[in-house]
Amino acid sequence: MTHHEDAHSRSASRTEKEDELYKSDGTSPSNSVSRERQDDDKEQTPKSGRIVGGRFLEELKTTDLYLMGGKLKELEIDLPLTQWDVRQENGEEIILLTFVDGDRENPFNWSKARKGFITTLLCLMTLFIGLATTAYSSGVKPMVADLGASEELGQLGLFCFNFACALAPLFLAPFCELVGRRIIYVGSYGLFIASFAGLALGKNIATVLVCRALQGLFGCVGTILVGGTFGDIYDPDERALPMALFSYVAILGTVAAPVYAGFIDQTIGWRWIEGIQGLSNVPLFVLIVLTLRETRGGVALHKRAKTLRKHLGDERYRSKMDLQTRGIRDMLHSSSVKAVHMLVTEPVVFAFGLWIAFAWAVTFLFLSVIPITFQQKRGWSEGVGGLPYISLCIGATLGFGLHLLQIRRYNRIMRSRNRVILPESRLYGAMWFGWLLPLGLFVYSFTQYAHVHWIAPAAALAPVAAGVFFVFESCYSFTSDCYGENASSAIAGQGLLRNTLGGVAPLFAA
Repeated sequence: MTHHEDAHSRSASRTEKEDELYKSDGTSPSNSVSRERQDDDKEQTPKSGRIVGGRFLEELKTTDLYLMGGKLKELEIDLPLTQWDVRQENGEEIILLTFVDGDRENPFNWSKARKGFITTLLCLMTLFIGLATTAYSSGVKPMVADLGASEELGQLGLFCFNFACALAPLFLAPFCELVGRRIIYVGSYGLFIASFAGLALGKNIATVLVCRALQGLFGCVGTILVGGTFGDIYDPDERALPMALFSYVAILGTVAAPVYAGFIDQTIGWRWIEGIQGLSNVPLFVLIVLTLRETRGGVALHKRAKTLRKHLGDERYRSKMDLQTRGIRDMLHSSSVKAVHMLVTEPVVFAFGLWIAFAWAVTFLFLSVIPITFQQKRGWSEGVGGLPYISLCIGATLGFGLHLLQIRRYNRIMRSRNRVILPESRLYGAMWFGWLLPLGLFVYSFTQYAHVHWIAPAAALAPVAAGVFFVFESCYSFTSDCYGENASSAIAGQGLLRNTLGGVAPLFAA
């Protein structure tokens, strides 16, 4: 082959490659390449554009978007339409991928029906995990009698659950950053359900305590990570109602379990409290496995960047998730240390965390005190003695209903002519109704005696639950708005304080 023929061959090869990768504003490949060569003196590499391939390219050609939006790279492999921008990151040139407007894989663009379905799934999971948290307490006395352990050791099961639930988010959060939320939800929830087998079949108190700790470890996904998931799919202005629903079911699950657990223990034994709960979680788990989609949009962009690096052999393609991902050791250190650091050094995080922790401790304290009030002092049976917990359920429901006033107030501020949205705008609910918690405590304290009619202390439980709801919801919403990207660390620090105090309270309730 002559030198001239070899040069011509290389030129043709380059043209074919460029024809495959570049196309501009719907013009023919040859024209696009020609124009690019003419522009080489001005700009060698385009700074931004779009990229698409395969069946997504065929779909794009049927729309007006094909002729709009700047430079377009076309590929043979299936790749949704994606925006790319050339940037400098730490002295290195990268091509950053982002979603185009209306991208169906962007969770913020999902339909209201899909978002509502995911919200319902996660709230149901939170409810079932909350029920498991406190149903255990109804079977403590017969359990320790059966296993030959002290009642203090039996109550330690509540502490093990809550303390593991407090520590786990500090370590699970980085894995969400690495692999997304779906795999964490499915894996953790499946292991949470499996731990019921150890509780139902355990032959000694050590087995029970270990399984309770594992339940707290895996069950924290339903109490700590759900708020972050809502941040993946809802804009801040749309987040109020889903967060209120999450707070409601978290409290409802915690206070509702003794209503039925006492009857189960009284009729078929404490092991079936755990057995029935474990079996009841299975249908929801199957539904989550089959229908829960990944909610972190960064995971989709990460997969696209990985595909492009493999197909084009260009290591510059990156997603924002790739830039944020560090070594697992660094992320674990950052997530755990940062949460504790914010709890200790940020007065807002500590003060509101202490408020939530106190409310949560009061809730768990009452779960242990109510049987004393109605069973020991009034001689009610175990099953009937669990019925006053219905008042707590009514109070939590009342709090959720009254919270609509907080949402209306927030929406009115957004629609006002001089719109000024501050984190404090989330606190009207706690300001208006937070006093229900001390009111309920005061009334219950002075009506729990045996000579006072049972309806008085039972009724006093309702404002306690309503007050806890407003403290819980308002504080977390306020913290989330205050700290933005650092909110997950701040909330994890508050969760550490909340679950620790909640776990300790039953140990000295009697």
